Amino acid sequence: MRMYARLKEPLKSGENTYTYKIMLYKTEKDLWLFEYSSPDAVLCSSDRCYDSLEDLFDNWNDLIDERGWIELDDPLPHCQHDAFIPLRVKGRDSGKPEWGIYETLKDGKWVEYKPVR
Repeated sequence: MRMYARLKEPLKSGENTYTYKIMLYKTEKDLWLFEYSSPDAVLCSSDRCYDSLEDLFDNWNDLIDERGWIELDDPLPHCQHDAFIPLRVKGRDSGKPEWGIYETLKDGKWVEYKPVR
């Protein structure tokens, strides 16, 4: 299960960093909350592990905007769990990951990911 939400107001999360949106990702074993440091961020800037959905919701529900939690499809195989688009580490599918180099799915083919700055 994956869901995301935008915060009512940016939340200070570091000396010069703010959290604008969050995503929860629940597997059979783990529950993660990903934090995003810009409104249009594709990948998270930090993550937290939670023991229960109740704890996660207790910490965040009052901070999210009126749209509430929005469901997302689970990521494609080998893709980043925290990414809002199909995004994977190049070579991860073949067992030869090139860490720091990403690919995205475009028109049914995996192509180099070039983030817009």
